[in-house]
This record gives sequence, structure tokens and C-alpha cells, in this order.
Amino acid sequence: MTESNIVLAGVGGQGVLLLAEILGESAMKAGYNVRVSEIHGMAQRGGAVVSDVRIGEKAMAPTVLEGTADAIVGLEPMEALRNIKFANKKTLVFINTTIVKSSGVSRSQSYPSLESMLNKIKLFTTNTVTIDATGIAIRLGNPNVLNIVMLGGLSAIGKLPIKREVLHDTIKESVSARFVEINMKAFDAGYEKVSKGS
Repeated sequence: MTESNIVLAGVGGQGVLLLAEILGESAMKAGYNVRVSEIHGMAQRGGAVVSDVRIGEKAMAPTVLEGTADAIVGLEPMEALRNIKFANKKTLVFINTTIVKSSGVSRSQSYPSLESMLNKIKLFTTNTVTIDATGIAIRLGNPNVLNIVMLGGLSAIGKLPIKREVLHDTIKESVSARFVEINMKAFDAGYEKVSKGS
């Protein structure tokens, strides 16, 4: 697999931008043509955020067209559902199960259950994988590394044309030295969780 269209979706503060940068840098190191879109939406904490990463010879434009994503990575389940228009029946939708209400949702609005959101997503694709990335990050001692837990899980699924070692190297270069160890643990925890399928 040498082509990959990935949509990253979450809320501000979850690390969508860092995740996009690490994927883009890693793909370039692996020798691929890469396009990473600007962040769409409100990047401030709590606002909905989307970034596209396109890897391969056909990646001339930075944005993924509707129905053409190989993977949608939802750091928050509602944000995965909001971007389901990019999916087709074969698209992997990889979802962090922890709900975070974005700033666009008023406190009085009822919020759908995780189960109902997953059921709607499954109407569009036969390939969904869930992980409690936030819970794993909290157990590691830093909830801010949930994005790297997701990256590890995505690597384990095999939807990336990038070796695990290249991702490791890019993580080390992309975070400050004092956070390298926790980020490496986060990546490996996500990888192991998905690999074991438990």
C-alpha cells in the first residue's frame, strides 16, 4: 500500500495538529509524496478541528474528497461521525471512545450516546475499530498523549505505509525532550492494545 488518504478529526486541545505533523513528517522520511491540509475549524481548546493527510503519488491537493478516505481517525466520537461523509464502505474509522463535547454544542443540547454514534458510523463503513485512548493516556499519567495512543493504534491496524520505527523517530523529534518518554509509552500502549484486540 503506497497511497493513503487520512482524515483526522477531534476537538481543540486533543492534539490533532501534532498528529498530522507527525504523520506528514514520517511519510516524507519514508520517501512518499505528502500533503497535509491546514486545520479546518476552530483550533482553540474545545472547538471542532479537522486535518487531512494525503500520502502517495496521487496526493496533489491537500484535502481529501468526500467518499475517498482510507481512514478517519476520530479523537472524539462525534467528530468521527461529523466527518463520515469522507468514508466509503472500505474506510477504516478508528475512534477514541471518550466523549468530549465541542464548544459548538450548548450545555442544554442532548448529546447522543456512544452506542448510537457508533451505530450511525457503521451504516457507512464495515470497518470500525474503537479504543479508549483517553483512558490509556490517563493511566499513563498524562491525558494529553491520547493523540499518540491513537497513532500507535493506527500503526498497529496496518493502514499506514510507514514503519513503526519511522513513527518512533518522528515522535522523538516532534516533542520536547522531557515528554519523549511518555509519548513513546503512549504510542506503544496504543499499538499493543490494538494488536491484542482487547
